[in-house]
Amino acid sequence: MGKSLFHWLLPPCVRPRGGFRRCAPRSNRTVIIASACVLYLLVVVSHLGHSRQLRLGRTEREKYRHTRGLYRVDTTVSEDFELGASFALPTRTNVVYITLKTKRLKPAHIRGTIRPKLRRKLRRNQDEADARFTHSKLGPLERDAGQTKRRFASSHPRGETRDVLPNVMHASLADSQAASPVSSIRIYSQKAPPWLSAQDVEAMRFLADAKVSRVKEVSRGDSPSLLVFEGERSVSQTEGVCGGQCGVISNPVDTTQVFAFHLDRVLGLNRTLPAVSRRFDFLHDGQPCPVGPWDASLLPEGRAASRSTVRLTWAEYQRSLKQRCWHKNIRPKSDSGCSPVHHLEWSQLALFDFLLQIHNRLDPSCCGFRPRREDVCVQLDHDAKCGDQNHIELTTLIHRGHDPGHLVFTDNKGFFDRNEDNLDFRLLEGIKELPEQAVLVLKNRRLREKLLQSLFLDQTYWESQGGRRGVDKLIDVVERRATVLLTYIDAHGIKSITMND
Repeated sequence: MGKSLFHWLLPPCVRPRGGFRRCAPRSNRTVIIASACVLYLLVVVSHLGHSRQLRLGRTEREKYRHTRGLYRVDTTVSEDFELGASFALPTRTNVVYITLKTKRLKPAHIRGTIRPKLRRKLRRNQDEADARFTHSKLGPLERDAGQTKRRFASSHPRGETRDVLPNVMHASLADSQAASPVSSIRIYSQKAPPWLSAQDVEAMRFLADAKVSRVKEVSRGDSPSLLVFEGERSVSQTEGVCGGQCGVISNPVDTTQVFAFHLDRVLGLNRTLPAVSRRFDFLHDGQPCPVGPWDASLLPEGRAASRSTVRLTWAEYQRSLKQRCWHKNIRPKSDSGCSPVHHLEWSQLALFDFLLQIHNRLDPSCCGFRPRREDVCVQLDHDAKCGDQNHIELTTLIHRGHDPGHLVFTDNKGFFDRNEDNLDFRLLEGIKELPEQAVLVLKNRRLREKLLQSLFLDQTYWESQGGRRGVDKLIDVVERRATVLLTYIDAHGIKSITMND
């Protein structure tokens, strides 16, 4: 029985019978095919088991990331997210990113968390069509504006004020102020850049967003008249040029005053007044104008209506640099001829004026460079005085009445279209020390980064210069001049010292 059962379980070709030799080739081929099938089944089963283990391992790792808060959020919503898994979502709230590159093929993109529903979107064509005024293109416009102001100043006594556009101003003010609910000062983080104080930010917000209640023109004798606007008046304020908090409106071609303010703060000098760009529908066809605060200590009323000006000739200025007047608060001798300005103030003024090529303070006759025909010094024939430089009077040297030892940098009309082969090195003549903090900013190559962060706060100025591309061009000019200045410092052995107030 057992033998018969074993006989029938064997394949037909393997059963022993008389024709075994004839089936031998067929039986060998069958065994080979069967072996191949078994090997294939083993490979398939092992592959399925390995892939299942990988899926199980990935699921365990994802659960671990979810529990530890390490899961990276993708653009597609996962099942765990839909089920309400608790993990920390990274945010970019209140952050402004500015990308810096040494060689920019196209302007970098500034990303920031903003409120798109409240901000008005501007077309690219409108941005490019905004005012890009330079001294080379709009020199005649600046001269005409100056002549108009001088005519008004000559026909009115000093300190007299008159309202500007009384009939149409109130309607224009109401329309312009109602159309801008969002501030043009963009501070998306909790704090402003560290080089801007709380007083600077407060002044910038007032100048950019204050409701204008009145605009008037103030004559100053032989000096150009001022266009002053008043904010909301306080009942306790007295009558005068400014009954409350006021701002001074400058000509649209003087937009370098805004750049000068931010450069002054980035270098740590703190000698300029805050300045922003603002549009007035009733002035200059809505073009952005530089606006600065009214400072009664610099522009007093009554008998002291003229500015607190330091009067020096070029020879007296060079003599005071050699004597180091008021250095370390040491009182000079009575017959020394020193001015009340401290010695180190001249070093800060020279560095600031050289980077912006402001010549109206230390070189009013344009003796240190090749002037153009449209420059004021050429039109007024001041360049003819260069033959007797010692008797040239320095102008626009301002200090506050209660603080005569420190200068205030006003009328900062810089020039960005002057090449490196025509820089005014006369501004640095006699200077032996420079502020250490400002020199470190220039040496560490941090000037561009800080200026971009600072200028980005003023949206009106940023857009009027053509956005990031236009601002980069201005910073390129200042960086090249900074390189020339650092070379001059090394060649002449100028020291960098700490300058404390």
